[in-house]
Amino acid sequence: MTRSAEAPRQAGRSRPWIKIALIGLVLHLVLFVYPVLRISFWLELPVFIWAVVLVVVTSSQVVARGLLRNPNTGLSRLVRQSLDFMLGVSPILVLATVMAEGLVWFDLLSANSAAWVVTWVVAIGGGAGLFAAVVPFIHRIELEYPELQEPLSLVQITDVHIGSRSQAFLERIVARIVDLNPQILCITGDLIDQKNVQQQVLACFSGLTMPIYFVIGNHERYEDLEDILLKLERVGVQSLRNATAWFRDDVQIVGIDDKDDPYQVEKQLEKIEINSNAFTLLLYHRPQGLVPAGRAGVQLMLSGHTHNGQIFPFNLLVARVFEQVKGLFSYHGAHLYVSQGTGTWGPVLRLGTRAEITWFQLRPIR
Repeated sequence: MTRSAEAPRQAGRSRPWIKIALIGLVLHLVLFVYPVLRISFWLELPVFIWAVVLVVVTSSQVVARGLLRNPNTGLSRLVRQSLDFMLGVSPILVLATVMAEGLVWFDLLSANSAAWVVTWVVAIGGGAGLFAAVVPFIHRIELEYPELQEPLSLVQITDVHIGSRSQAFLERIVARIVDLNPQILCITGDLIDQKNVQQQVLACFSGLTMPIYFVIGNHERYEDLEDILLKLERVGVQSLRNATAWFRDDVQIVGIDDKDDPYQVEKQLEKIEINSNAFTLLLYHRPQGLVPAGRAGVQLMLSGHTHNGQIFPFNLLVARVFEQVKGLFSYHGAHLYVSQGTGTWGPVLRLGTRAEITWFQLRPIR
């Protein structure tokens, strides 16, 4: 091949990186540079102060996603979460700054007052978002199924993201599960999102007396999956990988591996025998496959993955990717429940969403 023929191909391969760099630059200008410079101008801050602030906020995601990608100490995790928090509150910061611009333009607010209004809006919004992310609420759902012979109480947690989130956070979740006293605990993926999570971080599961069923999410696939599965097995968590388990004679539980394939549920259910006389619970990380699940005889499907966007306005983007983003959906007697997620990924922050632990009270139809 001649050099002239090879050059265009190399140029073509470099273009995606150029696009990514340009998108990153534009986002940093909008989310960080513009509001920092505007507020600094309104407050008449000395150059060296706003320059330091600008360097910190604009480099926050480079440090968080690069140097601190796998934090292994409490301090490194705190630093990463602080840097991620800047990204999380940036939509509030930009929106408040733009609104303040209008008030200043029409002489309804002084420049100095506008800066402090923006600061307080971000502080209040950030505080509320932090609370919504740190304290999951209990979402109780009651359903009836003719296939059940006896009542069934189960809890779903999903997208806890241990690694990004701490051992203490997981222990608080487990303590709340103990208070609910379910018969089954279901974990629908993305429990762990970091390599080399230590065994003691998961030790709180050992104290639970109910069966624990787990299916992998995309983040387990991105990390050291086999090591994760081994550590979960040691603390009593049963992983269902395109397989079934029986809780009792009338309750069949099916678990399917996460995959970047919208037809994954349909393909795997063709290989799994569903007992038509039993109540069948399907665990799959992504909210995809309700129709084939209903046709196969599944009564209830539990998913997560979406976080309901986690931070406004990202929920608008998630809704363009997934038809079911949060809540309860049905198809010919089958139900799909999509949890907003128990933890968070990236910023420990939720705006317009709320972390949840879902408690299902299922009863037979007499």
